[in-house]
Amino acid sequence: MITLNLIMAVLGLLIVLIVLVFLIVAPSTEVSKTIIQKTSSDVVPEEEINKQRDFESLRRIIKNKRSTTKQLEEALDLIIQHHGNIHPRLGVRAHPDFNKYMDILFTICRHKNATSKMIVKFDKELSAMNPDYLKEINDAITKGLNSRGA
Repeated sequence: MITLNLIMAVLGLLIVLIVLVFLIVAPSTEVSKTIIQKTSSDVVPEEEINKQRDFESLRRIIKNKRSTTKQLEEALDLIIQHHGNIHPRLGVRAHPDFNKYMDILFTICRHKNATSKMIVKFDKELSAMNPDYLKEINDAITKGLNSRGA
């Protein structure tokens, strides 16, 4: 009688274990498919860069580690053309939107596909359009270049 109860308990635990393993394994395959689809959509086709002129989509292109040098150049040119003027200072403080530009400067300096010509061109154009922010732009470029590994 005791051995029968022991065998039934082991079988019950084995069934519960099989169900739990199935529940853990089955959703992970769906998640991995989603991850694969998402990573393949990270690369932005070149035709879409010209269509995407809003600041956030251009910023996403710059932050994407897989962006090519050509895509980076086009995104930076579009930022200068359409979003080059930073809001005026709020007294002594920089406008809160300037943090987005600092992020772009910092990111472009650290990007593996960014060239020195690209960085210098963007720096000059942004500084020429926003002379009030010259010191902050130079500081962001310096921090970005210093953080770039040797």
